[in-house]
Amino acid sequence: MIMKNITFSADESKIELAREVARSERKTLNDAFREWLDWYGSRRMTRAEIEALFARLKHVDAGRKFTRDEMNER
Repeated sequence: MIMKNITFSADESKIELAREVARSERKTLNDAFREWLDWYGSRRMTRAEIEALFARLKHVDAGRKFTRDEMNER
């Protein structure tokens, strides 16, 4: 496996807090990040999972149709 280095920036206090949590779990922050990266990269839903979700939510009704502008409001 080829490992690649990347650099992130974050608030120093958050980094220290994350280090403390990792230390309490007897791992390095780097190990904790690799675990998170594995989880984050694998969280995509399959087509079957998406279809099952839509089936479970079939009963949801907004009560009206929305305009394109309303759907794109932030």
